[in-house]
Amino acid sequence: MSMDAQANLVLDQLAPLLRGAKRLVVLTGAGISAESGLATFRDAMTGLWANFRAEELATPEAFEQNPKLVWDWYVWRRKLAQAAKPNGAHFALVELERLVPQLTIVTQNVDGLHQRAGSAGVIELHGSLSRFKCSTDNEPVDAKDFGDSPDGMPPRCPRCHAFVRPDIVWFGEMLPPSALQTAFQVTKKCDLFFSIGTSGVVEPAASLPRRAIEYGASVMINNLDVDTASEPPLYSLQGKAGTILPELLRRAWPRL
Repeated sequence: MSMDAQANLVLDQLAPLLRGAKRLVVLTGAGISAESGLATFRDAMTGLWANFRAEELATPEAFEQNPKLVWDWYVWRRKLAQAAKPNGAHFALVELERLVPQLTIVTQNVDGLHQRAGSAGVIELHGSLSRFKCSTDNEPVDAKDFGDSPDGMPPRCPRCHAFVRPDIVWFGEMLPPSALQTAFQVTKKCDLFFSIGTSGVVEPAASLPRRAIEYGASVMINNLDVDTASEPPLYSLQGKAGTILPELLRRAWPRL
């Protein structure tokens, strides 16, 4: 694999840190799924949805005003996610679960690609396209309990007959308290933290790498918008995770 001198330096510095890590936390964002062909949240507004802004559809108010429109958008997004396949970055993280005593993935993604690659115990901060809940009481609704509505409207909750909605955190809603608390807890205890494919501007997830450094961990930032640099305990690598992560594993465990 061809790497420039600075990237080689950073990878060589990270390799022993990864090999010696006892508790690794990996925060992932849209960038890791983009390598599987999934457009980022706002870039996905194409085709039938080109006249809409994502923020106009991903709100409780939008669902209340036009439930069919919002439901149709999520049906479309779910089909795209189901058609996508995990990439090399996802599979590298699965391999890391075998090599690191404790690895926790905290994802902002809702596509389920980590789980389909084989990762276990993924913390989903923003929900999942594959889960549903009642729009009234927020209790889970199993997809097998409803079918397609003949009028194209969202299905109804089998308990109270309110509309079923995607189990996604919309604008103006709180993140799942248990997921967020667990993310903070594992970050506090980790000795190495990876932030992959995320802009680092959406709170509260954006605070996790900063917290990790405050608690004494080393942090690697990997996305297309950073400059490759080494300022321990912060290491930055510009590039695609599907290339960077497998190479980092190869350097950390060259005999595998």
